[in-house]
Amino acid sequence: MNFTRWSARLPGTQRRAAARDDRSPVPAARAEYAQAQAAATLPDGTPPATPDTASAPTATGPALDDLSAREILGRLPVAVALLHGPDHRVAYVNEAYETAFGPRPCGAPAAETLPELAELSVLPLLDQVLRSGTARTVKSRRTAGGSSYTVTCTPVAPWTSTEATGTGNPKTDRKTEGKTDGKGDGRADGKGEGGVLVYAADVTDHAEAAERLRTSERRHRETAVTLQRSLLPQELEQPDDLRIAATYQPGGTDAAVGGDWYDVITLGAGRTALVIGDVMGRGVRAAAVMGQLRTAVRAYARLDLPPHEVIQLLDVLASEIDATQIATCVYAVHDPNEGQLVYASAGHLPILVRDEDGTVERAADPTGPPLGTGGWIHTSGTIALPPGSTAVLYTDGLVERRSEDIDEGVASLARALSGAKGSPQVVCDRLIRSLGVTAEHDDDVAVLVVQHPARTGADAELFHNAALDLLGGIEAAPRARAFATGVLTSWRFPAELRDLGVLATSELVANSLQHGTPPMRLGLRRTDRRLIIEVTDGDDHLPRRRQAEPADEAGRGIEIIASIATSWGSRRTPGGGKAVWCEFALPR
Repeated sequence: MNFTRWSARLPGTQRRAAARDDRSPVPAARAEYAQAQAAATLPDGTPPATPDTASAPTATGPALDDLSAREILGRLPVAVALLHGPDHRVAYVNEAYETAFGPRPCGAPAAETLPELAELSVLPLLDQVLRSGTARTVKSRRTAGGSSYTVTCTPVAPWTSTEATGTGNPKTDRKTEGKTDGKGDGRADGKGEGGVLVYAADVTDHAEAAERLRTSERRHRETAVTLQRSLLPQELEQPDDLRIAATYQPGGTDAAVGGDWYDVITLGAGRTALVIGDVMGRGVRAAAVMGQLRTAVRAYARLDLPPHEVIQLLDVLASEIDATQIATCVYAVHDPNEGQLVYASAGHLPILVRDEDGTVERAADPTGPPLGTGGWIHTSGTIALPPGSTAVLYTDGLVERRSEDIDEGVASLARALSGAKGSPQVVCDRLIRSLGVTAEHDDDVAVLVVQHPARTGADAELFHNAALDLLGGIEAAPRARAFATGVLTSWRFPAELRDLGVLATSELVANSLQHGTPPMRLGLRRTDRRLIIEVTDGDDHLPRRRQAEPADEAGRGIEIIASIATSWGSRRTPGGGKAVWCEFALPR
């Protein structure tokens, strides 16, 4: 049995095969040999003749072909078992194998005497290796003792008993070759049987190091996911006129958490801000930057600024937070009185709106560069959101694929949205499934679905609007009070709430008549949750709450409104001028 071809490839074999036999003389080093030659003299005083190099005897170990299989396998530093025949009887195990797994008797099937092969999932491979003649490898499997091994099963050509158990002396082995041992083990019939060489390398240290690395990465990811989720809204605000749902799904276990985020902010007077963004980058740093941007958006939103001004402020803030972090964002405001979204985008993907008949419209420009780039003047755009329509805001993880252009992904989302019906959460789930986003997706995904329901029947009776143009001078105040009294009475409000509403109307109109300019308009709005009173005029000076002195004859209107109303506020209107409003929560 000639092991020369495969044994030369096993670790340690080449060094051990080159080792010199203990019985061979060890040649002196070159320096020692030169000194010995100089000191040696013949009896006549002449130095001895230098022997010819070719004729000098060489002190080398036995040739590899002269070694038996037992000697070769016994010198290997790794566990080796030699199996033969279709039932994989144990022909030989080396010392390293017995050190690792304990003594193992020869002659019995491996399934009975080598239980460690079952633990390492090697037994099912033995038949495949013997039948196909192709080596198989099982990587880093752990035994019950806690050690990990990488096992390679290599087919071995048929051999006779002397080749497997020879002494290493070619003359002795040739004399005994083919003789039977009388046990009928099928190895001494002169023909021999094929077998399998099982080569098990201990990789416990490598496996433990890899496991520590995986554990560290898993903890890092869990920290980032926890931070990411804690910075997202724990519960979405639900405006009176909209139904909203959102979904966030982190990337798969092989992908670090990104900076996708979303938010819903009620601005008062029935208006709602919708935000979605994506911080480029991965890990805790991206999540932290996202949290800062989300907090800043909520603060800017309370100023009730136009969308493009909010984006402009975010652009400056993003560069101050971290100039190396680039983020995209879209900020949109819904006003139920106008039935549209006013939005501004900083490098983000377009909003999609599905009409009641299934037609999907994509929000057009304006879209500026991402946040943090600076030097760009952002502008606002509009897209209709009438009753019965659904808007979808999303991040690039939903539509971006390495194999296709991102516009194709947006088109796929539009097709999926055109047929998506149901509640906002149902639409979210359907879009996620339609775009093929799974738990192993390679990027974060955030989706915000906004529905403006079309109300009919009894539900529609809970939503009303009324408006009055304030013409003339001071006589506009009594007309406004009479108008408010009649409207609130027709809406069947309790007397106490009706009186408070009329008082708030009187104060807002009086403030506008004194400090504002035409055109002036009074608006009353009722939802299923609140009463909203709003007065607009042409002056852009925003009122502020202040403490009036006892001797002051004016300056108490806003103080009165703040005292009786649930909330109040003011904002500048797009065409110039301002709007001042207050809200009263309806009794449940």
